[in-house]
Amino acid sequence: MIAYLEGKLTRRRPDDLIISVGGVGYRVVVPLSTYSALPADGEIASLFIHTHVREDILALYGFATEMERDVFEALITVSGIGPRLATNILSGVDAPDLLQVIAERDLQRLQSIPGVGRKTAERIAVELAERARRLSAGVARDPEAGRLDADLVSALVNLGFSSSQAERAGRDARQALASGASLAEMVREALRRVSSRP
Repeated sequence: MIAYLEGKLTRRRPDDLIISVGGVGYRVVVPLSTYSALPADGEIASLFIHTHVREDILALYGFATEMERDVFEALITVSGIGPRLATNILSGVDAPDLLQVIAERDLQRLQSIPGVGRKTAERIAVELAERARRLSAGVARDPEAGRLDADLVSALVNLGFSSSQAERAGRDARQALASGASLAEMVREALRRVSSRP
């Protein structure tokens, strides 16, 4: 699972871009909010990534902030909302405003977003209102901490763990160690915790 990419911005269009990392070009689908925050072509871009895997496709969705990615991942848990529609929703309303709209169950505002009809708006409001309130409470997250989290999960996945195991072990390790712990220390702690589970 790819959770974070940093590399040269090789090509961009309003709905996707190519980031070159170590000689490999990754195609990444982005919402307009992320597109507008990109540096100039040829410069280094950093994106938080959601890796979407289905039987017939592996697609990368990129976001300028970790909160944008969190909101995207919340949206795709709603029945009837796939990655494309979730990206369109984030293109129509930025993440902090969208969280507020969902938390307040503002159906009229949700329905004003292209691609969101009445039933979809109702499902979003019912299924995500509480989660939106929790995400709003964590708006001021440290970007360096987010990068370290992504690196930790990626390292554990590369060691053979599933993404869900890696995220759970990484979360446990972060909670167990001091805030200044290095990536190597967190990987060791996560491995220790996984091996001690029955």
